[in-house]
Amino acid sequence: MSLPPLTPQIPRAYVDVHVIQTVPPANMNRDDQGNPKDAMYGGVRRSRVSSQAWKRATRMHFAQNRPEEDHATRTRGVAAALTEKLSTLPGVPDEESAARLATSLLAPLGIKAGKKAGDTAYLFFYGQRQLDRLATLITGRAPELLALSDKKREAAIAELGVQEIFRTEHPLEVALFGRMVADLASLRVDAATQVAHALSTHAVDLEFDYFTAVDDETRRRNETGAGMIGHIGFNSATLYRYATVGLHQLKHNLAAGREPNAAWPATVVGVREFVTSFARSVPSGYGNSFAHRTLPSLVAVVVRTDQPVNLVSAFEAPVRLDGESIAAISAMKLANEHAKVTERWGEPASYEAVVHAFDKEPATTVEEALGAGQSFPELLSGLEAHLDRTFSEGSA
Repeated sequence: MSLPPLTPQIPRAYVDVHVIQTVPPANMNRDDQGNPKDAMYGGVRRSRVSSQAWKRATRMHFAQNRPEEDHATRTRGVAAALTEKLSTLPGVPDEESAARLATSLLAPLGIKAGKKAGDTAYLFFYGQRQLDRLATLITGRAPELLALSDKKREAAIAELGVQEIFRTEHPLEVALFGRMVADLASLRVDAATQVAHALSTHAVDLEFDYFTAVDDETRRRNETGAGMIGHIGFNSATLYRYATVGLHQLKHNLAAGREPNAAWPATVVGVREFVTSFARSVPSGYGNSFAHRTLPSLVAVVVRTDQPVNLVSAFEAPVRLDGESIAAISAMKLANEHAKVTERWGEPASYEAVVHAFDKEPATTVEEALGAGQSFPELLSGLEAHLDRTFSEGSA
C-alpha cells in the first residue's frame, strides 16, 4: 500500500527557525584535511557547519529525551540488529538460525547487499518499533519457518506484509528527516525538514592550536621531550543557523498507519521537539578539546503559509569587526531582513516569536520585527497554541 498524495485538506504551512549563536574556538565539523569546514559567501571566507552535522546533532538530542523504543537508527547493519532481536524469540535455537530468519524477513524489501557480509549497500533509516513489529510477524512461527528451505521461507514471509511495516508508523526522526533509498521508491519517505548549512555572519580566518603531550613515564625518569606533538585547526564564529519544517509533510508522514485523530497531536509534538532539539543541539566534533557548547543568543520561529524563507541574505555583506557585539549586530541585521522581506513581498507571517539575550537598541530592533522577547518555554508553548488554533484537525 502506498501513502496517499498530499491533498488540499492538509494546508501547506512552514515553521521557519532562525538562530544566531556564538561559538568559541572550536572544530565542530571538519573537512578532509581535519580543519573546520568553511565557504565563500559575500566575497569573504565564512565558517561553515554542514547541515548533515547539525541534523545528526539534532537527532542525538532527540535520543536523549525520548524512550529507547521511540528511537530511530540509520545503519548498514539492519540485518545484524534484527538477528540480535530474533535470537531471543522462542524456537530460535542459535544465532545462525536467527540470521537466516533475518535474511528472509528483509528479502521482501529488496535492499541491495553490501560488500561486507550482513551489511546493506547503503545506510537504512528505521525505527526501533518498526523492527519490533518485524519480529512480531514470526513470533510463534520460528520452528516452522526454519524447517523450510531458504526459497520457501522467503515465499512464506513475503505474504506477511514486511514492506508495509516500513511504510507506516514512522518514528519522529524518520518523519522529520526522511528516508532516501535510491533504487526503492516504495521505501522512500519525503523529509518534512530542511536544514541549511550554518554560516558565520562575518569573515573568519583559520587558526591552529599547536600542542604537545607529555609522556608521564618519561617525566618520572627525568627525561626531556614531548611524547606527542601535533596541531588542530579551529576558528570561532557567530553563526546564522536556519531550518524549516513543512507542517503538512510532517503530518502526512506521521499519519501513515496511525489513527487519523492521532496524526495532528503527534505533528504538533514533532514540531515542538524539533525546535527544541535544533536550538539546543551542538555538533560534538573535538568537544573534549574545545568544550564549545553554547546556547543561542537568539531563536526566532516564524510560521508562514506561502513558502519557507531563509534569511541568510541579511549577511551577504559581512558583519565588520569594529568592537561592537557581533551577535547583537547580527540579530539586528536578521530582524531588519525579516521586516524587509515581509514588506516587499507582501506575505506576512501568521505567527512570529523570539527569544533573545539583548537589550537597548538591539532588543528594540529585534522585538519590533519579531514580537516581544520571551523565554524559550514560552516560545514553545505559544507556538503549540498557535498551531492548534490555526491548523486544527478539523481544518487539517
